[in-house]
Amino acid sequence: MSNASLTTGAEAHEAQFGDYFELLKPRVMRLVVFTALVGIATAPVSVHPVIAFAGLVCIAVGAGAAGALNMWWDQDIDAVMRRTTGRPIPSGRVAGDEALAIGVTLSVFAVVMLALFANFLSAAILAFTIFFYAVIYSMWLKRATPQNIVIGGAAGSFPPMIGWAVATGGISVESVMMFLVIFLWTPPHFWALALFRNDDYVEAGLPMLPVTSGERVTRNQILAYTMLVVPVSIALGVSGVGGPLYLAGAVVLGLVFLHGAWRLWRREEAAAAADSYRAEKQFFAFSIVYLTLIFGLLLAEAILAAFGLAPAGWPKLI
Repeated sequence: MSNASLTTGAEAHEAQFGDYFELLKPRVMRLVVFTALVGIATAPVSVHPVIAFAGLVCIAVGAGAAGALNMWWDQDIDAVMRRTTGRPIPSGRVAGDEALAIGVTLSVFAVVMLALFANFLSAAILAFTIFFYAVIYSMWLKRATPQNIVIGGAAGSFPPMIGWAVATGGISVESVMMFLVIFLWTPPHFWALALFRNDDYVEAGLPMLPVTSGERVTRNQILAYTMLVVPVSIALGVSGVGGPLYLAGAVVLGLVFLHGAWRLWRREEAAAAADSYRAEKQFFAFSIVYLTLIFGLLLAEAILAAFGLAPAGWPKLI
């Protein structure tokens, strides 16, 4: 039965501004805006500050709209998972119908305004991203397959491509590689979370990989995807957006990330449960640091280039 028909009892409470803002998943929004900013900053053309700012606002609003639509659809499972029971809808602070209306309205606003401020391509990618997250991932993949995170991760991987398109009106090898970094990073990031939140997913009936295939398969997949994302992130160092600072940082970060995945791969279920999945929690936390620093280094290279401080003759092999 669709959860669209569920009632939440939110009518009994007067929602505050913070409740509606929480509906937009601000923590996710911050990462979306940051990676989109990197896409704009690393593009090989200058962008008027007003267009760049307006583009980032539209991307942020679009990300928030997708978050609201996700919370509207997932209100039934959010109500039974400890990690999500405090969200605005299951806690009764915002009605499900309100969340749907907010999500749809903001989606249309963000896409139309991005088309007007920037260009049609960036708006089209943003529209597809919202649709992919709200419909393909939330309504279909999340409840249908243990590969939900792998395929659905594409939704969170588009922001740097959107930012690049805002600046250039096109798509390039560099923007696709930035997409791939986030796309390949997403499974180990979320599967680490799923390992120590497994009971939540069992309770909600979601087919996350630890639920359907067990911890050993999940640890194997975490290591495999980490071994894929690290070379791609390093390869950006010899692309048009890379440089020596980025390359050195990506190598160091990649080795630390691989070491963490290898530690998880060596662990057994009993040992992990005995220490409350401490290593899994550490890996999950570092995965956020890893992605943030990878894109932070790309931004640093763009700033150095803007001030003429980038080394001349740095090899651009990609």
